[in-house]
Amino acid sequence: MNMPLVYVHLGTIAPAFVIGTYMMFSRKGDVVHKLLGKIYMGLMLITSAITLFIGSSFGPNLMNHFGLIHILSLVVIFTVPKAYLAERRHDVVGHKISMISLYVGALLIAGAFTLLPGRLMHTWIFG
Repeated sequence: MNMPLVYVHLGTIAPAFVIGTYMMFSRKGDVVHKLLGKIYMGLMLITSAITLFIGSSFGPNLMNHFGLIHILSLVVIFTVPKAYLAERRHDVVGHKISMISLYVGALLIAGAFTLLPGRLMHTWIFG
């Protein structure tokens, strides 16, 4: 496992989680929302791209590298531009659905998977 990439991944996903959580409950559409949204989207794209270079050592994998968790990385790479374009089209509903899906799928569900026994985060947190 490429530990420097794991640390960079944690360095991008942690602030994305904080910003994403704040954005879920804050006022929408103002200057702060737009600025934090761009930062959040950038962090999510960076972190999902990084994960493609971190091999999976949990469960079945393809080419001795890609695991099922990498599917979520691809979903993020697809969803972020989709959410951005929806915002540019003033499609509030499409933007909202994409952003909530991104938060729930990439942060909550993927984050929960990292806590499963045998995963690195589980080892770090629970010993």
